[in-house]
Amino acid sequence: MRTRGDPPCGSSELAVCGDATERGGSRESRGFPGLTLRRMNPSDTSRYVRLRVDLVLEVPDAGALTGAALEHIDADEFMPDEERGHAESAVREDESEALAYLVDPTDLVAEIPGVELVQASWSSEPVEYDPESLEWDLGEEDGDFDREPGSA
Repeated sequence: MRTRGDPPCGSSELAVCGDATERGGSRESRGFPGLTLRRMNPSDTSRYVRLRVDLVLEVPDAGALTGAALEHIDADEFMPDEERGHAESAVREDESEALAYLVDPTDLVAEIPGVELVQASWSSEPVEYDPESLEWDLGEEDGDFDREPGSA
């Protein structure tokens, strides 16, 4: 059971920790009547910020990455033995799993004054990367970065 002091997800969990259960989805999908979220006034909503970060990493040395992930798993004194075996197997089979065990995005905001992490989720997956493809054009989603300053 998690407490308010526990991190939003365990060291090896990569999914959003929410109100979903294994039995049947969220409260909303099961048809519970009434509100499940509290109403927020404008001053409440301005207090929350969603920070999205999307990284594409090249792995030129999969052995070094896998080795570091295995060392990290071995050093985790709180990981149950049955989970440790599963984690080691997953890391040996897939570099994206190894990366997921080593990267904790919550570290990005841990030392920022005036903010408190409310929820976090992350995942790692192998991708086909083509820097020339429009699919990877970061300017398309967030604004046109290729535009010259002062041009329309």
